[in-house]
Amino acid sequence: MRKETKRNLFVAATYSAVLFLGLLLGQNYAEEDVSSAGSSSLLPLGITDKTGKVQRMIDLIASNYVDSVDVDQLQDLAIDEIVAQLDPHSEYLRPNQALKQHETLEGSFEGIGIEYYNLNDTLMTVGLIAGGPAQRSGMRVGDKLIAIDGDTIAGVPVDEKAIEQKIKGRRGTAIELTINRNGKNLPLPLKVMRDRVEVSSIDAAYIIDSATAYIKIKRFGAKTADDFKRALQQLKKQGAQRLVLDLRENGGGYFNAATALASQFFVDKQLIVYTEGAHEARTDYYSSADGIFGNGELAVLIDEHSASASEIVAGAIQDLERGIIVGRRSYGKALVQEQFGFGDGSALNLTVARYYTPLGRCIQKSYMAATANDLHVSDLPTLGKHGMDTIGYKTTSGKIVHGGGGISPDIWVPLDSSGISALYRKIRQANIIETYVYGQLTKSVPAYSVENYLKGYFLPDREYHDFLRYVRERGVDFTTKEANAVKPMVRTDMEALLGRYYFGSEAFFKVRNRSDKVLAQALLALQGE
Repeated sequence: MRKETKRNLFVAATYSAVLFLGLLLGQNYAEEDVSSAGSSSLLPLGITDKTGKVQRMIDLIASNYVDSVDVDQLQDLAIDEIVAQLDPHSEYLRPNQALKQHETLEGSFEGIGIEYYNLNDTLMTVGLIAGGPAQRSGMRVGDKLIAIDGDTIAGVPVDEKAIEQKIKGRRGTAIELTINRNGKNLPLPLKVMRDRVEVSSIDAAYIIDSATAYIKIKRFGAKTADDFKRALQQLKKQGAQRLVLDLRENGGGYFNAATALASQFFVDKQLIVYTEGAHEARTDYYSSADGIFGNGELAVLIDEHSASASEIVAGAIQDLERGIIVGRRSYGKALVQEQFGFGDGSALNLTVARYYTPLGRCIQKSYMAATANDLHVSDLPTLGKHGMDTIGYKTTSGKIVHGGGGISPDIWVPLDSSGISALYRKIRQANIIETYVYGQLTKSVPAYSVENYLKGYFLPDREYHDFLRYVRERGVDFTTKEANAVKPMVRTDMEALLGRYYFGSEAFFKVRNRSDKVLAQALLALQGE
């Protein structure tokens, strides 16, 4: 395999987002140090007697077909069909898709740094990037966008792609936003100067108890290892001796970011992962022997959405018995993509190798396997099913682990059945919780501090009953038994959204973690109980 600095490796997987918010940040996956592989907008087909046949066919159609055709669209269709014959993770990206992926994993983009929610055809600001252009200009959480550069966007159906094109733009250019605040339009539009906006890959980092730190990573980007080191250094100053690393719902990212993060948990040279493919010789990746958390008790949380880069880290921790893995079986993606760029900004993410854990496990699941596996049963699937490796791999202590089908945790915690109930799915899919919280519960500033909120605020029963009436008004019917079953999860969701709205992203996870069974199991294990 070529040197890391000369190639673009990533191990991203597509998964459902947790936070159901329209983000102007982008939530996809990109490549590091994107390099061009030629100026052609059509994929090279190889040196055979059929080389250029697809391109010639398109040229003939463009020159001779009876009607006018969109040549670019024809080329994209041809490329899509070719890539569809490969594995599910090889993909062709249009220019705007490639740009979004790049911005997301690079951890920065050019824009104003707001997060919004579409509340009844009006964009409501529900988050601001700390220190970003929007916050510097005086925007506040709760502001509603009425017009952008004089064009009214409130009260009409919102095309999110069009809104994003209006708001994002080149650094140094200005945008004027007409704002409604607390029910009244501000007398003058806010002028916001677009700038480079930095976005951390760390969702939350705080001390759970006197000696245990909690860090949640949402993706593996170019700055993830640095973000992690800074966060953990601060937590260690507060007395952290143990660590819970939350990789749940982390669909992956840069390959190099995964190896850099895994290196932080070892004090000597250790094989973290190796890659190999039909056209790629085996390449080993070792820890750098200067990890910031080379000692100390460690628990890693995973679930069915933890994929690729997340699995590289969890696999190394498990194989080398550096810590415990808690949660549910991971996604099962052990494929490495290299990104090939084209002159028009489009790109091909092509699978070039498989990766293997230190013991030699390939945790890739069958392409035909269900996306979410092992949600309710704690035992391993039958050997051979869902791509499960029939070979047992023995750790130093003699524990047997398997490849294929993802990484099975050391401590298995089932999915809360209320979280997959028909009623909860309907409520979530219709965004009823968010609409109710932002429309009904954010009308007055809370008279308590973030500490008091986190310790003492719980949604009153009367508010939950009002919410149930609201659900019925939205056309979703349910029984009393169903309403009681989903009550804990719905209340937690509402409390977390309110915490995020008033006190920031970290408050969201602190609230959710109050009743998190997976986290609770990890804490018990770290404390030896």
